[in-house]
Amino acid sequence: WGYDSDNGPERWHENYPMAKGDKQSPIEINSKDVQHDASLPLWHASYDPGAAKTILNNGRTCRVVFDDSFDRSVLRGGPLTGAYRLRQLHLHWGSSDDHGSEHVIDGVKYAAELHMVHWNPKHGNFAGALKQPDGVAVVGIFLKV
Repeated sequence: WGYDSDNGPERWHENYPMAKGDKQSPIEINSKDVQHDASLPLWHASYDPGAAKTILNNGRTCRVVFDDSFDRSVLRGGPLTGAYRLRQLHLHWGSSDDHGSEHVIDGVKYAAELHMVHWNPKHGNFAGALKQPDGVAVVGIFLKV
């Protein structure tokens, strides 16, 4: 998978069938269809900037990897059970300010999108968590210039 015309998001489902179902990415959110779930608890995030281990910019993304060996930077609440550890954050951006985000809201693409990738430590490690339905929680934040 990738972001070019021959392997971009519109073709991900060809090799990853789940990308066409209820758990696909990227998604388009239509605000008129969004419903608030008052039964969910509030989100709580606690991040330690000193936990950042490496920063890499390869021209396609910028990634910051964090020390996730214990609950130093975590996300809790919402639909999550327990603390999810911050593994890494990365950015998606485009060649101009009118696109770059993976996801879309009401037809609007944003200049960039920040993804904060967390994992559930009950699965032992990040690789193990990736294979579980409750293993990973990603927070996406849209950025405007």
